Amino acid sequence: MSLNKLFKATLSAAAIFAVAGTAAHAEEWKFAHEESPGDVQDLYAQEFKRLVEEKTNGEVEVTIYTYGQLGTENDITELTAAGAVQFSNASPGHLGTFVPEIQVFGVPYLLSQDNAVNKEVLSSSPTIYDGMAKDFESKGLKLYTMYPEGEMVWTTKKPVTQPSEFDGVKFRVMTSPILIESYEAFGADPVALPWGEVYSGLQTSVIDAQVNPIFFIESAKFYEVTDYLIYAGQQQYTTTIVSNAGFYDGLSDDRKKLLADVKAELDGFIYEAQEKANSAALARIQEAKPDIKVIRLSDEQRAAFKKASAGIGDSLIKEVGGDTAEVLKALRKEFGTSM
Repeated sequence: MSLNKLFKATLSAAAIFAVAGTAAHAEEWKFAHEESPGDVQDLYAQEFKRLVEEKTNGEVEVTIYTYGQLGTENDITELTAAGAVQFSNASPGHLGTFVPEIQVFGVPYLLSQDNAVNKEVLSSSPTIYDGMAKDFESKGLKLYTMYPEGEMVWTTKKPVTQPSEFDGVKFRVMTSPILIESYEAFGADPVALPWGEVYSGLQTSVIDAQVNPIFFIESAKFYEVTDYLIYAGQQQYTTTIVSNAGFYDGLSDDRKKLLADVKAELDGFIYEAQEKANSAALARIQEAKPDIKVIRLSDEQRAAFKKASAGIGDSLIKEVGGDTAEVLKALRKEFGTSM
């Protein structure tokens, strides 16, 4: 055996003994998410941990991994599918490579402006949990839940209240055909820029604008290099929690019921928690930068952007295929946002 193989074998043995030592006291569930400590996904994960450990009387311990500890967003989804992680968060944008139809949540103005409606649909939709969930299972994943983390807010260097005012605005987007087409439809000039270059891009005017929930704008300090925060209602950042399908299927009926009970409690918790987190973040931004301008578009102004982006759903259907058309139609009906 080579020294390299011997070294790897020794590490593997050490890891097995470490897990065995932990298992003697409690069963460990690993939960990985995409955000930093204190962000919305972490609030959910921490409450999940508290409830699971409380309801199992400590028989299960939940270990939480925050952004970067286990790799990228795609990495943690792959680790979950492989069974190395039991639960993980993933945004529809990243999950699109696993379940293409999930990209419907990138279509502008799909969700309701009423979070009570969003809560009902995202926690119990037959389109999501009876239909789309089967696509997750074919990839080794169990769809556990979905929830929004808050409205996606535009940060810009000039006021934008109608599509024509986006003319010439270099708007940062992720590398996604649907996002690029969406912001072209809104009237902007989309620029695909890596996440790590967004702050410097805004600072040096390589880009003029970007979009994120307000809690993320605060934690990333994007408000330092922008002048306007614009609430246009076009989208909420919606995240998905998945479990390893084999792990879930192997649970006892009691453990499955426990997870259902925990989900029911968290369905209510997370909406209030994210609202508080985003409100507090906005207050801190306004305290740190009193001259920043906050614009909330009227229903009439939002309608203009909705009309401009009306063809995005059809573009997604052509790009993704499968049953995307049926999924999008059904979800628009459930959310009450038919075009």
